[in-house]
This record gives sequence, structure tokens and C-alpha cells, in this order.
Amino acid sequence: MAIDDASIPAQPLRAMTHHRRSLSPAERLDWLRLIRSENVGPVTFRRLLDRFGSAGEALRALPDLARRGGRTKGVRICPKADAARELEAVDRFGARILGTGEPGYPALLAEVEDAPPLLLMLGSPHLFERPTVAIVGARNASLNGCNFARRLAVDLAETHGFLVVSGLARGIDTAAHQGALKGGTCAVMAGGVDVIYPPENDRLHAAVAAQGVVVSEQPLGTEPQARHFPRRNRIISGIARGVVVVEANQRSGSLITARLAADQGREVFAVPGSPLDPRCAGTNGLLKDGAHLVQHAGDVAAVLEGLAAYEPAGGEPPSAPPGPPPDPSDSQRGKVLTCLGANPVSVDEVIRQCQLSPPVVAMILLELELAGRLERHPGNRVSLLYFG
Repeated sequence: MAIDDASIPAQPLRAMTHHRRSLSPAERLDWLRLIRSENVGPVTFRRLLDRFGSAGEALRALPDLARRGGRTKGVRICPKADAARELEAVDRFGARILGTGEPGYPALLAEVEDAPPLLLMLGSPHLFERPTVAIVGARNASLNGCNFARRLAVDLAETHGFLVVSGLARGIDTAAHQGALKGGTCAVMAGGVDVIYPPENDRLHAAVAAQGVVVSEQPLGTEPQARHFPRRNRIISGIARGVVVVEANQRSGSLITARLAADQGREVFAVPGSPLDPRCAGTNGLLKDGAHLVQHAGDVAAVLEGLAAYEPAGGEPPSAPPGPPPDPSDSQRGKVLTCLGANPVSVDEVIRQCQLSPPVVAMILLELELAGRLERHPGNRVSLLYFG
């Protein structure tokens, strides 16, 4: 079962369908402009496409939406020339940009609410057709921990046919990529796909790009910042059916990945360790919370191979608006604002308190976010931003 199975309901994987289509060049340009525009994150991007049916229509609606949300100055929209230059740079580098719903975009990741609308990929996207599993853990891992992660990755990739996903960090991540290099591995970068971090993994990065696939939601040339790593982690867990944590202390970023995996309905696995080693405190804690115990690759495969016949459809890029978006009144906006504050509250609770329809509340929240007045949090929660 997944970690905290009693409190986080499993999200069943749907049977695979093949109704996926590629974006046209014009659509890809509009998608890139939209996600690079001010105050547009992955969740907002998806909401805009749900409301307006296309990125082009959403771009045209942005200024008015931000104004209605209380924006007093114009919202910055990514210029067409800037997006075109980025696409050209990606092509020159030998990478590609794939959108949710396109062939080659990881189908499991596409089902995550805050999935990147566009992923930069360097290498072989066809590897995402294989079942996927993530292996993560401590950067200051023990020699035994690294050896175990490397052997586990070899067995999962070569014997059981999994694509092994990790973050190219020091320690366990590095060992996992090394072990799975021959069988198939994916490195998810916190910065651009062309920015090697840590620098000593330059040869490993080149090998993964040549034999596997390197992905990122960040533009080329982006240097990884601290805030990028938790966002990188939700891609690692979102791509995979399950996440294996080999070593982690109680404050490890790997535990964030495990929590994200549980929230996304993925299976969580942990390798037990000595209670005397602080690098095992996090993994032992995961086991106490209900994670699957791992002693060898068969423990992982036995759980995940049962899901092999099922995958989400991955979605299809919206091509037509579902209907005219609601036009909230000022009194309705006032009701929603009274329900919001500095502490995050669930959107469902806002709907109940305001007694407004979900589409109206969603539109008001969208306006506030585009105006820079709303912050979204995990678990479909939102809070109001205060300035001054």
C-alpha cells in the first residue's frame, strides 16, 4: 500500500487509450508563450485551457482576467519573438519540447494536477512507453546504500524492464542512474537540461542523454535554485508508478518526494536500515507509516507489475472551448475574497462557504492568481497574498 494509505485514497490507473495528438507549430508557440507569461504556473495553465479551449484564446483573455482580479498595471505576456527564439534554441541544442497529451510526454505525469504543460527533453522520449519507477535517497549516502541502489536499479531496468527515474543528485541518485544506464534511465533536472548539477556528474549527464532521457520544465540555461528542487521532485514522483527511498534522514528532500508520491496516488517503497544510522531515520519512518519494505528488486516488481496493463490516457491537448466561461459579478468576487486569507484553505471549502457554483469560484480564483494576489498550495488549497 502507499504511505498513509488510510488517509490518502488510492487513485486507480485507467486503462490505456491511444487518442493522443501532437501540437501544431502555432499551438506549441502559444503554449510556450502562455506558460512563460507572468503569474501563469502549471495549475493556472491547465485552468486557462479548460476555460478557453486553447492557449491562443487564453493569451487574449489574460489582460482582462488580471484586471478583474485587481491588477492595476498590465500583466507581462511572453512576446511571440521570445518564445520563437526559445524554440529555435531548443532545436539547435538537439532537444525538444513536448506538451501534455502529446506522444512521448509521460502519460502518468500528465494526470498530475500541476504537471508541467511543457517538458524539455534531451534523449529518447520513447522510453516513457515503459513502466517507470523512481529511486531516490540521501546525497551523503553510505557506501552500502549506494551499492544497494545501483544493484536495485540494474535489476529493475534489465531484469524487470522498468525505466528508472531519479534526479542526478550526488549519492543515491547517481548510483541509481549508473545502475540503470544500460537498461534505461531518466534524469529529471532542477535547472535546464543543459545545466549539469552537480558539476562532477558531467559524464553521467552525457551518458544519460545519449542512452536514456533528460527532462526539465525549466528553460535552457536555467541555473538550479533552492526553490526548483521541490518542484523537480514532483516531476520525479509524477513520472513513476512508485518511488523507492533507499536512505534518507528525517529532513531529507527524498521524504518530500515520498510525500508527493503518496499525494499523487503512487506506491511508496523504503529500504530498511540501522536505527543507529541517522541516514536511515527517514526510510524507517516511511516503513512505520505504511510504505512497502524493499529487500530486493522483486519486492518492487511484485507490486508495480500488477499495474502493467493499466496506464492513464495522458489526455489530449484541448482544441475547442467547452463553452463560454462564466463572468462573475463584483458581489460574487467579494464573497470569495471574504473566504480567503493568509492561511491556506481548500477550494471545496470556499465553494461551500460562498454557496457559488464551482465554475464561478474557479474563475474568480483564476482572476486573483493572474493578478498576483493568490497562491496555490498542494492539496487544492489556496491563500491570499498580502503586500505592503
